[in-house]
Amino acid sequence: MEITLNDIKIAYDDRGAGPAVLLIHGFPLNRTMWQPQLEALSRAGYRVIAPDLRGFGESDAPEGGYSMDRFADDLVALLDALKIERAVVAGMSMGGYILLNLLERYQERVAAAAFIVTRSTAEDEAGRARRTALAAEAERLGVNPIIKIFAELLFAPDTIQTNPQLVAQVTAWMRGTSPKGLAGGLLSMRDRKDYTPLLPTFHPPALVVTGAEDRAGAPEAAELFAKGLRRCTSRVIPRAGHMANLEQPEEFNAALVEFLHSVREKMPG
Repeated sequence: MEITLNDIKIAYDDRGAGPAVLLIHGFPLNRTMWQPQLEALSRAGYRVIAPDLRGFGESDAPEGGYSMDRFADDLVALLDALKIERAVVAGMSMGGYILLNLLERYQERVAAAAFIVTRSTAEDEAGRARRTALAAEAERLGVNPIIKIFAELLFAPDTIQTNPQLVAQVTAWMRGTSPKGLAGGLLSMRDRKDYTPLLPTFHPPALVVTGAEDRAGAPEAAELFAKGLRRCTSRVIPRAGHMANLEQPEEFNAALVEFLHSVREKMPG
C-alpha cells in the first residue's frame, strides 16, 4: 500500500484486525524485515502496520529533511491517515531511536513500547565522526561501504554459518536502499539526543528485547532501559544477533505476542 504524507510517498503494509501495532524497521533495512511478525501478530488478533521510513524501501527518498523528528512526524501522520488513535509501537535499532522520539513528543499515541536491539543513549564523539564519514561515503559511493560494515555485524556467528540465505536476503535489502536514505539515516542517528535521563517520564508499559549474541548493540543498553523505565520487561533471545526477529522468529514472536497480550486491555480496539 502507498499513501502521500508530508509531501512524500510512504509505502506500508497493513495486516490483520484488532488493536494496532506499529513496527518501525532498523537501518539500513525496510519493512520487509517484519514479514514473520506480520503473519504471527495478525494471526494472534492484532492489526499490524509496517511502513518503510522515508528514504528506505519503497518510500520516497527526498534530497534532505531527514531527522528523528521527521521520521516520527511521518509515522504520526500515517496513524492519523489510518484513523489509529493509539498503537503499541515496536522499534528495532534505529527504529528504537524513533520510538524514543515518539515517546517524548507524542506519548499519548503510544499505548505500549517495545524496544528491540536498541539503546537510549546518544552517539559519542567517535561514533558521530564515523557516521559523518560513512554518510559522505554513502552519498559518493552508494551502498557498498554500508554493506561492508553491516552485512555480517548484524548476525550472530552461528547464523552466518547455518543460514547464509538469510544473510544474503538482508544484504539484498540493504543493496536496494537509496544513497540519499542511507546518508539521511546515518546523519539522523548521529544527531539523536540522549534519552536516558527522560526514560522515567515515559509511562507506557515497555518490553526490551536483546539478542544474546548481538555484536552491533551495547551490552549496557537493556540495563539502562530497565533502570529508567517505570514498567519494563526484558527478554533475551538466545542464539540471536542484531536481527533477532529474523534469526530466531519463533522465540521472538512468542516474546512479543506475550507482551501484547499482557497490555491488550490498555490498547484501543
